[in-house]
Amino acid sequence: MPFAVYMLGLAVFAQGTSEFMLAGLAPDIAADLDVSVAATGALTSAFAVGMIVGAPLMAVLSLRWPRRRALLIFLAVFMAAHVVGALTTDFGVLLATRVVGALANAGFVAVGMATATGLVPADAKGRAVSVLISGITLSIVAGVPAGAVLGQLWGWRAAFWAVALVCVPVVLAIVRSIPASIPARAPSSAGDVPGAGPGTGAEAPSARRELRALRRPRLLVTLAVAALANAATFATFAFLAPVMTDVAGFAEHWMPVVLVVFGVGSFAGVTLSGRMADRRPMRLLVPGGAALLVGWAAFALGAGYGPVALPLVLVQGMLSFAVGSTLITLAVYAASEAPTLGGSYATAALNVGAAIGPGIAGAAIGAGLGYRSALWSSALLVAVALVVAAVARAAEVRRTAVS
Repeated sequence: MPFAVYMLGLAVFAQGTSEFMLAGLAPDIAADLDVSVAATGALTSAFAVGMIVGAPLMAVLSLRWPRRRALLIFLAVFMAAHVVGALTTDFGVLLATRVVGALANAGFVAVGMATATGLVPADAKGRAVSVLISGITLSIVAGVPAGAVLGQLWGWRAAFWAVALVCVPVVLAIVRSIPASIPARAPSSAGDVPGAGPGTGAEAPSARRELRALRRPRLLVTLAVAALANAATFATFAFLAPVMTDVAGFAEHWMPVVLVVFGVGSFAGVTLSGRMADRRPMRLLVPGGAALLVGWAAFALGAGYGPVALPLVLVQGMLSFAVGSTLITLAVYAASEAPTLGGSYATAALNVGAAIGPGIAGAAIGAGLGYRSALWSSALLVAVALVVAAVARAAEVRRTAVS
């Protein structure tokens, strides 16, 4: 795996830390900027919306830029947003930096995914995707707890500074490792891998041509199933603290341990996906999807017992990210005619799931069904994902039989 791919994963680690760390910094931000803790929730919502909108928008904007230029611009804007956020004393400005940072993050991940999959052989895209997604899982294991510690020691602004500083070596690596003269372009032949080098007869990049990839039923179904699977993950993750304290009976000081357990499982799942997604994806998806459904139901039923709940945090973290990462890899393969926007489609699908999952679980909790309903929401979302996949597969078989 090229060194540049790992450095892109480091940038995703910093960006994942930025996305999730506010959960532990909200009280300090509220006190410092003289707003309510509830108001700080807008910072997380703004980031999520920016990621959903920004993935396709920023990918289209940068379509004709060389990959190195696009990555450097997006990363520089992301870093600048965090520097401004660390310096501001105005909540409105901080909110604006979250939107700008999310847009830059979305653009970087979309172009970064296209670049990473273009720097490896055509049959190693799954491994490249797993390296980038592992940055997100490691942000849960290490980045978010580290941000919370920095916030406790030196205030919430220190966490913002740290995110910006982690990106500095990535800037240097991009300058040294990503070719400067290779623009993003559509592949013109089976041997012409986007981002890997100049090819013969390559067409100029076209947003209209890359958007046509969305006409493919297989790509649309894969994106929908990926969004549903990620929604299931975040339906529980968003309420993991009250589930483990109020339902499972763990003391609050156990929550860092619980998050690390979830992160370790997630990293294991991404690693497993990287080993199987390129050549044997269905061997992981079919049993993994079924196990994921059973696991969420078992978690919901056994959440009141700590010795049952904690191991299931590990197992469900592993299954969620193994299945989710594999679906993203399949989406990248299905969008082969959209080498730049394909990454943005996958990024948008993940963030749509991350937005709707907590909303569904929150509505169930708000309806008085208790925190355990977040787990049942995850099970329901996985069940819907499996039904969508099964119906789509049956329709594909029928179309093949008719033709």
